Amino acid sequence: MTRYTAQPIDPTALKELRDVDDAGRACVPYTASADDAGSPLRCCLRPVRECDRIALVSYAPLRRWAAQTGAAPGAYDEQGPVFLHAFADDCPGPDPDPERYPFDRPGALRTLRRYDARGHIAGGRLLEIPADATTGFDAALDEAFADPAVVLVHVRAVEYGCLHFAVRRPA
Repeated sequence: MTRYTAQPIDPTALKELRDVDDAGRACVPYTASADDAGSPLRCCLRPVRECDRIALVSYAPLRRWAAQTGAAPGAYDEQGPVFLHAFADDCPGPDPDPERYPFDRPGALRTLRRYDARGHIAGGRLLEIPADATTGFDAALDEAFADPAVVLVHVRAVEYGCLHFAVRRPA
């Protein structure tokens, strides 16, 4: 059982991103090929399957979180590429497995970037996902939230810098 909840992209944001992304570009749906298969979908935290109708969009997760919370990330605001189902009807929605974190392939490198309530970076950590991925993520997130200033953690791919999922401080 995971100790933390991986958050997909919020449904309101998904609706907007399926129209215009956070870089101001129109969403361009396409049919996933074998090359796309396995890529992480941030709408439902599942892997892309060949023939899925998907889109690659620019997403600014901290900017959107700040708009909800009143934070002011300033220069820490950034955007990056994420895959999502191109149409809401094609997305089955999140189906979290309470035993594991999404996209937890052992050996993969992740950055766990920590943010404070202002939306400023409050540290980070490199994680090479161990064979027991759930224990590894739990320990890294325990470490992050041990700092009482940390309210949000972004789990990002090292090789592309894109957001895989967010984790908020448990209530």
